[in-house]
Formats: sequence, C-alpha cells, structure tokens
Amino acid sequence: MFDSLSERLGGVFDRLKGRGALTEADVRTAMREVRIALLEADVALPVARSFVDSVTEQAVGQQVLRSVTPGQQVVKIVNDALVAMLGPDTAELAIDVTPPAVIMMVGLQGSGKTTTTAKLAKLLKKQGKKVMMASLDVNRPAAQEQLAVLGTQIEGATLPIVAGQQPVDIARRALQAAKLQGFDVLMLDTAGRLHVDQQLMDEMKAVADISKPQEILLVVDSLTGQDAVNVAQSFGEQVPLTGVVLTRMDGDARGGAALSMRAVTGKPIKFAGVGEKLDAIEPFHPQRVAGRILGMGDVVSLVEKAAQAIEAEDAEKMAARLAKGQFDMNDLRGQLAQMRRMGGLGALAGMIPGMKKAQQAMANGAVDERILLRMDAMITSMTPKERAKPELINAKRKIRIAKGSGTTVQDVNKLLKMHLEMSTAMKRIKKMGGLKGLMGMLGKGGMGGLGNALGGPQMGEMMGKLGGPGGGIPGLPDGADLPPELAKLLNKKK
Repeated sequence: MFDSLSERLGGVFDRLKGRGALTEADVRTAMREVRIALLEADVALPVARSFVDSVTEQAVGQQVLRSVTPGQQVVKIVNDALVAMLGPDTAELAIDVTPPAVIMMVGLQGSGKTTTTAKLAKLLKKQGKKVMMASLDVNRPAAQEQLAVLGTQIEGATLPIVAGQQPVDIARRALQAAKLQGFDVLMLDTAGRLHVDQQLMDEMKAVADISKPQEILLVVDSLTGQDAVNVAQSFGEQVPLTGVVLTRMDGDARGGAALSMRAVTGKPIKFAGVGEKLDAIEPFHPQRVAGRILGMGDVVSLVEKAAQAIEAEDAEKMAARLAKGQFDMNDLRGQLAQMRRMGGLGALAGMIPGMKKAQQAMANGAVDERILLRMDAMITSMTPKERAKPELINAKRKIRIAKGSGTTVQDVNKLLKMHLEMSTAMKRIKKMGGLKGLMGMLGKGGMGGLGNALGGPQMGEMMGKLGGPGGGIPGLPDGADLPPELAKLLNKKK
C-alpha cells in the first residue's frame, strides 16, 4: 500500500545520503519534497504540515548538519516522526475484564465489518479465548446469514438468528447467551451506516449503552483516502471509539488514511486487514510500518511469518538432517513451499532490509513470482532416487525433467546449481556458531544462490545481503547484539 510513498521518500533520502555534508537549504529542500510526497499519498493537509514542521525543526539542528553521516541522521529523525504519527506502541485489545468482554464493530457500509469480525474472532480463538459472534445488521439482506457462514468456516460460535428481532434486542439476547454459556468475548457486528443516517447512528448509540463494550472498533477501508479521517470524526462524535481497524492494507491505496488516522482522531490503529482470507489480519505495529515505508525492512515480522509457516515437526527433522550436513531436493522443495506460505518473494523482499530494489524488479516483471511453482514442478518431475541424489541427473534425465515440468533444460540446470550452492553451504553448518553464523551462511551460500537462480547475479547479490555483517541484518555492526525485540522473539521460538 505504501509503495509509491516509499519510492518517493527513498529518492529524497538517496540524494541526501549521497552528500558528504548538508546545509540547512539542502534539508529544507528535501523536506519540501517529503511534504509533497505525503500530500500525494492522501495524508490530510494539517497532518502533513505538522509532520514536516516537526522534522525540519530537528533536522536543521547542529547535531545533524555537523554529523559524520547527516543523511542517515535525517532518515532516523523522519523514522522517529513517522512512528510518533502512527502511534508509539502496538495497541492491545482491552479485554482482560470479567467475561464476557464486549467488542463492538462499527463503520460505513461496505468497509468490511462482517469479515473483519470473523477474522478477529479467529485471531482471538488462536489466543485461547472462547468467542461468540452476533450480527445486529437487520438492514442488509442476508447479513446475519453471512456471519453465520463465516462462523462455520472458523469453527466459531454465532448467536442463533431470530427473524424480525431488532438490533437492541439482539444485543440483549447476545449478552445473556454469552454470560450463560461462559464465553470470554462477545463480538457485536453492527449494521453499516452512512454519515448522514442519524437514525442508524442513534441505534448504534443505544446498542453501546446496553452492551457497555470494552472496545468499540471503527472499521475503515484504506481505499477511502482522506475521507477516512472524516468518517472517524463523525463516528467518534456518536460513540467513544477505542481503536481503528484498517481493511485492504494489501490493496493499492496510497496510505494516507493510515498515516492521518492516529494524528487526527487520537485513537490507535489496532489491526490491519492484509488479504481476503480469514487469517489475513495482523496487529498494527507502527515501528514496523515506518521501517517498511522508509525501505528499512521489517525483520521481526519476517521471523514471525517464518515461525508460523514452519511446522515444528518439519523443523526438527530438518535440524537433524542439517546437523549431518544433508540437504537434498526434498529439503529444497520444503524450503520453497515455506517461502510460498510466507507470501512469496514479493512479500519477503519488502521485509528484508536493503531489498527494495529486488521488490521493484519483481513489480516490473524482471523476476516472476511463479518461478517458485516452476521449481516445485521440476522437483516433482524427478524420481524419488533423483530427489535423494541429484548428482545422478545426467543430460538425458534433464531433458525428461524439463519436458515433464513444462520448463527448459536451462531452467533445470539453474535449479541444480542453486541446490549445489545451498547444499555446500549447509555442509558448513557445524562450523558456524549460533544464530549469526547460520544467517551469515545462508546469505553467502543459500539466499545468494537462491537469488541467482531466481533473477540472475543482481538478484543473487541483493538476496545475499540477508547474510551480511551482524548475523544477516544489514547495518548491524559485527559483534553487535540483535535488536531486543528480534532476539526476544527468536529465543521464544527455540
């Protein structure tokens, strides 16, 4: 969603970093371009003005202009200001109260409330909560049935539908049922409404008065642009909002809604919808979003995605094989499948520091996302013996594999070369001490080899950065510790 903004800001900062020293005029010129970039991204004018004034005031100080790396200092100031604008910390749901905790979902028609209700219910279920959903939408045809279907899909409880019952009565019945049946959380999906529909606004207030929700979450479509701020203000005047959920964060919106929302309403963005599937919702992390916007990557999210994608049993088997220095085509196929589960090359490139160029190459068609599927097809076309011992594959076998997978002999050669590089790297694993050594090894032999196979030497060089100094995190000096948040997460997953 932030691609165009990220590209514009990246251009501004590249020019600043390219200079040995900065004058006040250089900084002010750059900040004017930052302001234009924010306005083009649909950030509300008062927010853009306040942001640029705050950054300029700090960036023209002596500490920056006399710094050894003034360009980097300016980027850090902008990053800190972005985090402050998005909200300093990840906002948690306030549901640790006497059950049932009530979460009320409000928003405009078509913003994605019903789907978001089911997504949040699924997320809470994973956290061990017993959740009931109730639809109060008696206006939209089959709205209550839709929530019931979604409840079946996530294997969650929904309040039985009583034809003709009004929203306030449904809310009372839902509260009573949740108490009697011992649910931890009750989610109320209200009807979508318009700014001008005062009758529905009054109905929403009546439901809030009866259910006394711990959380009133405003669901806003990211594609709404600047008007999302007006939506938040009009709802905030009617009910005490506690947070915002942004939907369609994976779309081509320009990002202004996300950047303006916290600053204008004072309410934190708690969750972001990042896809159509019912597990495509994630907590909104201001620091990580700021890092992605400025091309700094998001290593913590990358590790979290990896932890979710890797099955514990598979990981143990893989670790045992690596300890013996073994890595055959079946292992490679498993790695490619994990990459697909983590969102594919594009999603990974956006999270790895220094990989923005690789992401742009993919967007421009220089690297085809479907190459992971083609590689899988080639491995599937091999016999079990060939997968276990790739060195058996001679010229005749390569022709057979290429025909069987709809690829060329050159593609098969690239795959075999990549496997050889990764296998060689895996054999050195015993000599590499700890996490940093492992990540460094992956960069030199594994990720670099994978990059060469996917998009030639340039891609290989960029993916090789993952195994740079400091245990695979570019910019971290040799011998330095990992960022505390990342180190904590990795220790937890051991």
